[in-house]
Amino acid sequence: MTTTNKTCGCGCGTKTKKSLYDFEVKTKSGETAKLDIYKGKVVLVVNTASQCGFTPQYADLQALYEKYGEHGFVILDFPCNQFGGQSPESDEETTKFCTLNYGTKFPQFKKIEVNGANELPLYTWLKCEQGFKGFDEGHKLSEILDKMLREANPDYDKCSDIKWNFTKFLIDRDGKVVARFEPTADMATVEQAVADLL
Repeated sequence: MTTTNKTCGCGCGTKTKKSLYDFEVKTKSGETAKLDIYKGKVVLVVNTASQCGFTPQYADLQALYEKYGEHGFVILDFPCNQFGGQSPESDEETTKFCTLNYGTKFPQFKKIEVNGANELPLYTWLKCEQGFKGFDEGHKLSEILDKMLREANPDYDKCSDIKWNFTKFLIDRDGKVVARFEPTADMATVEQAVADLL
């Protein structure tokens, strides 16, 4: 089901892109990469950070990639420094960190912004397709995140914006967004959703 939130001024009411394949992004070297090269694959798009409490999810993501990569699954990693300044390194330093500490092998792109005036158009589309539905009950950080974000903006949950690092969007083989997972989502739940599409 598509969730559209038009109350946050994110441009959700003016969608012109139809699928993942309509977008272009920048590689770490600054070259343009067309996302239609992932046609026919199940894709997980993640905004990441190297100094976050959720950073150990890199290990889970790599395990997921190793398990399902040869079955048509790929993870697209977009480092972002918008949440607590938790990804301050250069693109090169970020890649080195991920490779040395977590052995990541899935594609990692140039650092981006996911909210605001300079947000990557891909993320405008992702957020419009799947809005924020709340943090996951039972996760030890859900209450902390909710309290912190609500103090900054009492209506934070009414906007589709990305709330924190390691938010994930799942895209099917037709390039359509089918699910959004907050960083508090159980990785077993994410894995099951991926497996169901393969």
